[in-house]
Amino acid sequence: MTASRRFSSRVDKIDISGIRKMFEGGGPNAINLGLGQPDFDTPNHIKQAAIDAIIDGFTGYTMNLGIPELREALSNKFKEDNNFEAKPNEIIITSGASEALHIALLALVEQGDEVLIPDPGFVSYVSLTDLAGATAVGVPLSEEMTLTPDNVVASITEKTKVLVINSPSNPTGSVQSRDEIRGLCEVADDHNITIISDEVYEHFIYSGEHVSPASISENVVTINATSKTYAMTGWRLGYIAAPRDITEEMLKIHQYVQACANSIAQKAALAAITGPQDSVRVMRESFRSRRDILMKGLKDLGIKCIEPQGAFYAFPEMDNSMEAVQKLLGSGVITVPGSAFGPNGEGHIRLSYAVSEDDILKALDIMGQVL
Repeated sequence: MTASRRFSSRVDKIDISGIRKMFEGGGPNAINLGLGQPDFDTPNHIKQAAIDAIIDGFTGYTMNLGIPELREALSNKFKEDNNFEAKPNEIIITSGASEALHIALLALVEQGDEVLIPDPGFVSYVSLTDLAGATAVGVPLSEEMTLTPDNVVASITEKTKVLVINSPSNPTGSVQSRDEIRGLCEVADDHNITIISDEVYEHFIYSGEHVSPASISENVVTINATSKTYAMTGWRLGYIAAPRDITEEMLKIHQYVQACANSIAQKAALAAITGPQDSVRVMRESFRSRRDILMKGLKDLGIKCIEPQGAFYAFPEMDNSMEAVQKLLGSGVITVPGSAFGPNGEGHIRLSYAVSEDDILKALDIMGQVL
């Protein structure tokens, strides 16, 4: 007889990710429009750097912060690409962007605090806020699916401690304009709110520009990863930059929950950041082409969808979205219900176009039959 177990209240508040539920519920031959993973292989020069690290015996622990040469390279990257200063000792190498989000929230909030997140927004934001003991407050998006300063101001209370910005966005593919980012930074500074900026899709923009909040405000924690940019999702290599006082507190948590990021993946990331960027441009143009095919197909089916400006997701309108998702799953197409991304996501489904053009066309054909 199994003993009766009591679990902590923190796990009672969260559930398995809606994305992973759909991913693991599809058959082996299903067309997967549910998972946000590039279908490209990691570039060879990055793989070779990892092989060299193994051959050279670089297989032990590293500094908690991460290897100095990678943090130096990232410091240069932030200055050149993102227009803000981050010293190497203000950067932590993490096990993916997920860990970066986790330690940032654990360091910044506690019981009774509130975290403003986009609604709809990435599934992890709510659950990681719950695990940190705080309360996630969804901020409705504009008609263009972006966060606006006015909507953020309307959601602020005396308990608000953090604002999460994600541009380009998962799940909507929207890109915040420079004026919006500036306005959001001004609101956050006026109310002493720390911004967590999730920028993992920064290199996949098809219209507009990427603007890092840290280029405007100092009270920003910037999170990024090699996962999407270099097709390295399984390498689990992320990084986080913040003012030194915040980095010191996050490091306390990082050293106990992770100790350090994978040593071999760090060498691979160094090659990715400092090496040729041709593969990034190839992926971006391929995703742009796939987006255009998907958007035309949705339009031909009479399905309304705001054209995504970045990332590799579309968020079309869909009545009875859960029923639609289940029907599509039964016909061999994996998608994600919009409700997985927050209450305001209901009435939509998320489609990832990080798959081949053939799979997109096949999925559109099935959608036409099923829906």
